[in-house]
Amino acid sequence: MNISMNELKAALRRCFEASQYFVGNYEDAANMILWLEKHGLNGLGELQRGLPYIDEDREKALSSVIYEDSTSAIIDSHGRSALNCIAASVDLAHAKALENGIATVTVHNCHNRKFILKALTDRGRCGISVAAYWQNGSGPVTEHAAAIKAGERYPSYSEATTDLPASTDDKQALTIICSSRVDLAVSLQASKGNRNARHISAEQVEKNKQQSVESGIEIAPDLWDEINRIGAGVLVENSELSRQGAGGR
Repeated sequence: MNISMNELKAALRRCFEASQYFVGNYEDAANMILWLEKHGLNGLGELQRGLPYIDEDREKALSSVIYEDSTSAIIDSHGRSALNCIAASVDLAHAKALENGIATVTVHNCHNRKFILKALTDRGRCGISVAAYWQNGSGPVTEHAAAIKAGERYPSYSEATTDLPASTDDKQALTIICSSRVDLAVSLQASKGNRNARHISAEQVEKNKQQSVESGIEIAPDLWDEINRIGAGVLVENSELSRQGAGGR
């Protein structure tokens, strides 16, 4: 089925608000999904994989900094989705790069990491170069890289299936590099062991957006129903509050 971007954004906001994301975070989460989808990077597919687990985030600790110096930091996201933690990590890397020229932030125990592309793009448009790298899965392992040059409007993105062994220490790590002095342009190499490699240039990302604006968003009916089922919790809560308010007058 085909829906407008405004319809999808409103439904996603309700979905994450009902899942007890903080004010502002549910806006960020909706925007991250919508950004990927309208730029041809399968935001709804990423959401569908993570949707069964979003309720669990409310029980998990907030992200914490476990190491920090002037140009680097290590953050533990405690198994949270990137939808409600990754923007702050990118902002930290951005702030350090502005002060020191370059910065590296490593995030551990964070899933749905592809959603970083919206936050990465926002920093790039503010005049700083940003790159990110992560791996997914265990059999086989896939590699992912994204980057945007300072002042550009769109990032590039690449992914590949590899023969690399899965990390036994941390299967949900992400590395962010920011620089105010060097343009960071990264892509996965067509090296031995990489297969099904795919690179999407910044120019193609821009074309994907133009197409989605014209044609709307295609979404599977079952996913649309599930987003609205979760989001209905906000409507029920608001109705209860309205009734309590009316009875108290």
